[in-house]
Amino acid sequence: MEPASCVPEEGVGAYDRLKEYGVGPLRQQRIDRAYFKMPAEERDARIWELRTQLGSRLTILGHHYQRDEVIQFADFQGDSYKLSQQAAAQSEAEFTLFCGVHFMAESAHILGSPDQHVILPNLEAGCSMADMAKPEDVEAAWNTLSDLGIRGIVPVTYMNSAATLKAFCGRNGGIVCTSSNAPRVYDWAFDRGERLFFFPDEHLGRNTGVRKDIPLDQMVVWDPFLPLGGNTEEQLRNARVYLWKGYCSVHARFSVAQIAKARDDFPDVQVVVHPECPLDVVQASDFDGSTEYIIDLIRAAPDGTTWAVGTEINLVRRLQAQMPEKTIFCLDPVICPCSTMYRIHPAYMLWTLEHLVRGEVVNEITVEPAIADQARVALDRMLSVP
Repeated sequence: MEPASCVPEEGVGAYDRLKEYGVGPLRQQRIDRAYFKMPAEERDARIWELRTQLGSRLTILGHHYQRDEVIQFADFQGDSYKLSQQAAAQSEAEFTLFCGVHFMAESAHILGSPDQHVILPNLEAGCSMADMAKPEDVEAAWNTLSDLGIRGIVPVTYMNSAATLKAFCGRNGGIVCTSSNAPRVYDWAFDRGERLFFFPDEHLGRNTGVRKDIPLDQMVVWDPFLPLGGNTEEQLRNARVYLWKGYCSVHARFSVAQIAKARDDFPDVQVVVHPECPLDVVQASDFDGSTEYIIDLIRAAPDGTTWAVGTEINLVRRLQAQMPEKTIFCLDPVICPCSTMYRIHPAYMLWTLEHLVRGEVVNEITVEPAIADQARVALDRMLSVP
């Protein structure tokens, strides 16, 4: 099992959200170390036993980036879009154990039935990218653009964002998107406005804009720490897309140099990356798309093909194990799991399930009703996009 941290390449460092943005994860209460010291076979058997006891009262959702030790228990696997659809479809289960990160559990609570309980095994499973866009900073940027007399802006937030930002979009005529449907959401937004404010991932926003033939000089980055986001008034007035300065600390590591090395080592290699990667990486690859797209693409490829993949290592390893007849490897030679996804450990799952069987709900994720109502508007718009 790989550690949840990595040794960075020269010039590529791990993102420290506490240092840059002054925020940190929610506080997870300590659990007995015996849960972690328990032999894996004993721990897994106990989880299966408790899961059986709870029966149809429990649904376990697992994101593709979870380690195999966790994903084995999932009733449904998927990317954030697929899991949001599954959360919306839940009608019978009393409990949803969400093996993902905090913003996903929030969305499951918003989209699920009012009487369902959404539980995150470890409250410290957050998302550094989601934390890069504080609601008050987004509001300030929105007001600045309004004060400049710039109108016709439709806010679009990536699924990887807090419920408060989804609510911001809901009450301002905006929408949520995922990496699966971002191009269609851009169409939706431009049918309703002249400009688009995309947050918190500048790379997905830029890559989608390029896909929709928006010139790069009409897409500007908004840095919340600089006046006018680091732009001139003229740049802001001429822009069609405002991109929040945020990124995924895993996907930002992939580089054109890594792609070049993969092509040198394997002349017939096909390169597929996630659209959270920087633009030059996406343009140097053969394919780009969501995790669901990556899975489907490689699964449909002929035996004997070679694939270099630019996304989280747990998914890449799962593809390797499932398709040994193909050569599949991660572009990044330094193994870097998503450190926040990695905080979901079977030990926390066991601890959570033991409480549920005793009738105690721990680590429940809830959203204030007013925020949830506004966020649901933006999420429903996303789910209605064909």
